[in-house]
Amino acid sequence: MGASTDEQTYTYVRPSALTFGRGRADLRLATSGGRTAAGPAEHPVFFEGFLGHPEQAATALLAVAKVARSRFFVPPGMVAATLRAADPVVTSNGDRLRFESFSACCGVYVRYDALPGSLEGTVLDTGTTNVDFNPPMREALARVGGLEPLHLHVGEDVVVRTLDAQVTEKKVRLPERWLKGFAEVQRACATAVPVFDVAGGEARRFMRSVPRSGSRKPVWVVPVGQGLRITTRPTPEGVSLSGLDRLTPLEPLLRFARSMRAYTGPHDPRGSTGVWELRLDDARLVLVLSPDASRGFSGEGGVLWDLADHQSADDADLVSALLSFEPRIDVPRLAAESGMAADRVTRALSRLAAAGRVGYDTAEAAYFHRELPYDAERLAIMHPRLRDATALVESDAVRVDGAVAYVRSGTTEHVVRRTSDGDRCTCPWYAKHKNARGPCKHVLAVDLFRRTS
Repeated sequence: MGASTDEQTYTYVRPSALTFGRGRADLRLATSGGRTAAGPAEHPVFFEGFLGHPEQAATALLAVAKVARSRFFVPPGMVAATLRAADPVVTSNGDRLRFESFSACCGVYVRYDALPGSLEGTVLDTGTTNVDFNPPMREALARVGGLEPLHLHVGEDVVVRTLDAQVTEKKVRLPERWLKGFAEVQRACATAVPVFDVAGGEARRFMRSVPRSGSRKPVWVVPVGQGLRITTRPTPEGVSLSGLDRLTPLEPLLRFARSMRAYTGPHDPRGSTGVWELRLDDARLVLVLSPDASRGFSGEGGVLWDLADHQSADDADLVSALLSFEPRIDVPRLAAESGMAADRVTRALSRLAAAGRVGYDTAEAAYFHRELPYDAERLAIMHPRLRDATALVESDAVRVDGAVAYVRSGTTEHVVRRTSDGDRCTCPWYAKHKNARGPCKHVLAVDLFRRTS
């Protein structure tokens, strides 16, 4: 896979394909790059067998692929948004498969979890890779019915392929936004709490009532009795929603939904991260929406606190060596095996999540292991605020006097005050965003200075 900051190159042995015959559908997903339990692999092979609830599974896979090809926000002044599609990421956790993708604007994240009970076959390995979702395969997925079995291959043994095997290359831009988005969305999910859980019938009724268009200003979805309603009044009792059309990825799966649960991040009257979860037969579809339709997860900056915690770096290295693509990371087990206290393990997992190396499952309130097929060490340098904060500390631009700190930036000296609500800064960036999008570079510089002094 390419290491360019401008594009990512996926190389497949052959395109993914879905064929029909012998009374079944046969889905072969081509893989490219990534890691397995044994280390890096060019074309991982994870699973061969049957995927239960075939029509539901095909619809969910199409939803994940469609999000990767959708843009829900176009910046003002942009005449035409260039849509750069990317290939979904799949992780084999042994007892389940997880398919993940982001929208082109990076403000919508979706994950389909094929859970235990939906996989009947052989798990050949665990790990993470990209999978090819080409147009002919997507068109064939749309024809999968409820009666025909769906046979699934995730990867194939490239050794048995002939020398004239076709190699397909696809250049996909914006890999850095995906990497930063994966890191941010896990942190947001880890702080989200459940707000409501409604039956499938009520979920369908509510979605039918949602306007097809409307203001980009946030509204709040709140529970009322057994149902849901929308209000424009900010409330911690509901889930904020900016851009009503961003819920549309759920619609094709509603006919299969047993229930719908929603979670919210810390309340903010300007909007918070919303997590929407459809419970399906032996599966889940999870949709995570950024606080505002104009905000992509790649620019949130919440992970900066974790990346700046250099004290947890060694702990994170030790914990990562003990991980083995678990579907649910057991913190007490890791604490016992590493000899560290549970809170140190949790901080280490947060740092790994900031590097995109673990995900977070709100349904199980637990991290799961995955290794993105990207160079995670690039994450730190992709954050200008962290890079600038480090430079401020190294140039002796930070001076601390008790609860007040002074940061010299260019010809201006900014004041950072420690308060019960967090650090406050006098810079224009903080005046605009406060603490909603992570710390400004001056607050982060003071935090780095205090950690190392």
